[in-house]
Amino acid sequence: MHDDGNGGAEHAATPEPARGVDQPGFLALERELTVLLRRARASQGEMARAVHPDLEPSAYGLLVRLDECGGQRATELAAYIGVGKATMSRQLRALEELGLVAREPDPADGRAWLVAVTREGRERVSRVREARRARYAGRLADWDPAEVTELARLLNQLNRGTDK
Repeated sequence: MHDDGNGGAEHAATPEPARGVDQPGFLALERELTVLLRRARASQGEMARAVHPDLEPSAYGLLVRLDECGGQRATELAAYIGVGKATMSRQLRALEELGLVAREPDPADGRAWLVAVTREGRERVSRVREARRARYAGRLADWDPAEVTELARLLNQLNRGTDK
């Protein structure tokens, strides 16, 4: 039995560890990903503040997604980010109040709305992303360009694998 996180107990068999998880490579992977994710969370806060001092760090990812993919329905954004409708509505309302996104009618369905980055939002996000890429270039200046490309390929492979 284990606690279900809501104060109750839930009956479940403890899953067997996956084969090979104690291998040094997986231990090192866990350690390095933990460091990377901790730094990424801190960096996301910095980037959000650079876009706008009142921007929540979690909303920065929404802006990047909208900047890359164009207008989307709030339900699509919520599914992509992995949050509920109420959380998404609150974040989008805050982004609208900051002038970073706007809602527009969905041409495919007049009853629905698309959320899109405003010109101001796009300019702010672009400046922050360019500065971030410049930091990466500076930190990885002693890397061979092929190594940078290989790291990007491996991270993409990891991200695709975690989408399954």
